[in-house]
Amino acid sequence: MRPVFAVAPFVLWLGMPTALIAQKDKPEPLTEAQIEQIREAGIDPNGRLVLYTKFINDHADTIKSLTGRKVSLGRTKRLDEELQDLTALMDEFGSNLDTYSDRHADIRKALKALTGETDHWLSVLKALPGEAGFDLARKEAIESEEDLADQAKRLLSEQTEYFNLHKDEQGQERAEPKQ
Repeated sequence: MRPVFAVAPFVLWLGMPTALIAQKDKPEPLTEAQIEQIREAGIDPNGRLVLYTKFINDHADTIKSLTGRKVSLGRTKRLDEELQDLTALMDEFGSNLDTYSDRHADIRKALKALTGETDHWLSVLKALPGEAGFDLARKEAIESEEDLADQAKRLLSEQTEYFNLHKDEQGQERAEPKQ
């Protein structure tokens, strides 16, 4: 029994570099310049959300441009990557919406623009013919888009109602405790 216990830590140690490499290889859906723009806009909820909308539009436009190209392994791989990036960005966008909503930040301006863009994104995704190499990524992107569209419409309605009742808080970046 002793040799098994001596080997177990060694086997775990061998697996660690593989796990670290897998984490390191996960691509970032934003460029360094885009990440910096998001950081700079961090204090402005509407500005930050407008940037996310722009960056998602860029990915949607790339997907649309790849749709008409001849089917190839390279195209399929690129579409799969773009769809995964698009999904990651939409999920991150949704998390930002939750955060700003919880803070009662007035993000109605960005939400109005977003509701128009989500229709465009869905049309790009649905126009993309399904192929085995990226079909799962396409389905996940459509689900994320539909979730984001529903969330944006719901939040716009909630925020309109909230700020109609709390007119003194309109235009705020976060709710301040009342004394």
